[in-house]
Amino acid sequence: MIMRMSLLSLGFVGALGMALAQAPNGRQQFEARCSRCHGGDATGGESGPNIVARIDGRNDADLGAFLRIGRPSAGMPAFDLPAPEMSALVAYLRVLVPVSNGGPPAEVRKTVQMADGKTLEGRVLNEGMAEMQMLTNDRRIRLLRKTADGRYRQVTSETDWSTYHGDASGNRFTKLTQIDKSNVARLAPKWTFSVPNITQLQNTPVVVGGVMYVSSANEVYALDAGSGRQLWHYQRDRTKGLVGNASGGFNRGVAISGDRLFMLTDNAHLMSMNRFNGELLWETEMADWRQNYNGTSAPLVVGNLVISGTAGGDEGVRGFVAAYEAATGKEVWRFWTVPKPGEPGGETWKGKSGDHGAAATWMTGTYDPQLDLVYWPSGNPGPDFNGDNRDGDNLYSDCILALEAKTGKLKWYFQFTPHDIHDWDAEEPPVLVDTNWQGQPRKLLIQANRNGLFYVFDRASGQLLLAKAFLKKLNWAKEIDKKGRPVLNELKELPNGESYVCPGITGGTNWYSTSFNPGTGLYYFQALERCNLFSKRDMEWEAGKGFMGGTVRPAPDEPYVKSLRAIDIRTGAIAWDLPQADARFPRSGGVISTASGLVFFGENSGSFMAADASNGKVLWEFAANQAWRSSPMTYMFDHRQYIATAAGTSIIAFALPE
Repeated sequence: MIMRMSLLSLGFVGALGMALAQAPNGRQQFEARCSRCHGGDATGGESGPNIVARIDGRNDADLGAFLRIGRPSAGMPAFDLPAPEMSALVAYLRVLVPVSNGGPPAEVRKTVQMADGKTLEGRVLNEGMAEMQMLTNDRRIRLLRKTADGRYRQVTSETDWSTYHGDASGNRFTKLTQIDKSNVARLAPKWTFSVPNITQLQNTPVVVGGVMYVSSANEVYALDAGSGRQLWHYQRDRTKGLVGNASGGFNRGVAISGDRLFMLTDNAHLMSMNRFNGELLWETEMADWRQNYNGTSAPLVVGNLVISGTAGGDEGVRGFVAAYEAATGKEVWRFWTVPKPGEPGGETWKGKSGDHGAAATWMTGTYDPQLDLVYWPSGNPGPDFNGDNRDGDNLYSDCILALEAKTGKLKWYFQFTPHDIHDWDAEEPPVLVDTNWQGQPRKLLIQANRNGLFYVFDRASGQLLLAKAFLKKLNWAKEIDKKGRPVLNELKELPNGESYVCPGITGGTNWYSTSFNPGTGLYYFQALERCNLFSKRDMEWEAGKGFMGGTVRPAPDEPYVKSLRAIDIRTGAIAWDLPQADARFPRSGGVISTASGLVFFGENSGSFMAADASNGKVLWEFAANQAWRSSPMTYMFDHRQYIATAAGTSIIAFALPE
């Protein structure tokens, strides 16, 4: 161990000497411009944060570009240095990053005494006054807590949150009851973890075996779910020249199966990693990002397959859902959501949309293991606002697709909005519910759709059982006929070529999570009463550009109202409605409901709240003051229930006081 540390030290000294030789004035540049704020070793000063990790997470070109631009809003000025001086500064910053040799800055191994009399030996991943996180010799993570006599006990999660939705049904309902109506007012933050160098988290954390996994574009953090301490971090550079949502750094989560973690990269690759140390195991290109494909969603694990779609609908990709072998990354099947001429559904695309018909598949589907069916939502057709060159229903856009899990064969489908010209994708969660329907047990699929209608299906056959508007403002359709098709209203074009449409572009609801509580019989979701003025224009598809085919603007002098709504799924009637503040700037905050009668949700003005699931009365509020772009989750760790959510650039985990 002494020899290893000596070699690391020699390596550091050698790297330092080489960098100083290559950049003779790098130290002077750092001392003159950086050290006053960030400290002499870049680990933080009185007016600036530790920047070591931020240096290590950028290549030389990115680091130089960042220094030239700065971040004035955060107090960091721009440094417009001549190229030789900038190169010198970057070179010197590099030597401030500790030599890792593939491991932690200075590997520490320990042997600890356990409360049961045994010992554990391994590499220390992180350590606090009363806890330790260790990678033991069997290459497993052990989460340890110190006992009163100085020994340790191992802790983990008794109830996991193992997928993006919590389970394969897509229903964010938990049977955990430790937090209930009688004590929720005492709920408080237990820990926070901030993700550096991002603008917004859209991630739902996953917890498996006591470890929480948090993602943003092209990076994953593994955390101790009881304290938020970092265990490992994987990161790669973001793709330059990318268009679409992933270019903004969005990634909504990962999937776990056994010892493997699965994640989409921003450039539409699917990769597998060792979940204990972040080692890359395989990587598969799903689609060519140069054709406007990108990746933002959490994959879905079904048996030995990993299933995912891609983003890029607003940029005119050709959508698909595909399944890959979890062990190897080899593609097993692919279902295209825009069929070619001559294929089933191809006759519903009359025109020249062709390979750019969109119908992207950018959210996570759900799965019924008894029927062995995957239910995947598809996006709107493209261009979004102009259907002149895609006459017809445009299958399989705006659909729920029931696919055989092993083969990808289409069992049934339902299209919510044929020939959509308002961007009303069907990417809202398809929730699987087993309950009584008209006196008989039935396997249902329910969805509050972006077009403003609530739907109930028999998920074995695809039979539509109920369709009812959940909005007060809905003018595009009169009703749903017996075949499940909307009966359209004639929307008159205004003199300036615009059309007044309700709901607006963000829809009556959107991609954020929903929840059905079997105890109340109510389905909870965020609804938006909003209208827009739509206009269309002709455009040709181009790589690297959007493909919207028009514009949208707010309807003048009309208020926007965002509400947490509860629907009785048997009738479609709204049981209660909780309007929220500041709906002019709608946030994408989802919900979770509990067996103890609570609904947690991200409220529009920036608070995280809990309401009574039976009547909507607010019982608890935490003023996070963040714009929500995520959905909450829950888990039990070391016999304590946590509610966690992404708020801004941080994960906040709440629990009751000890």
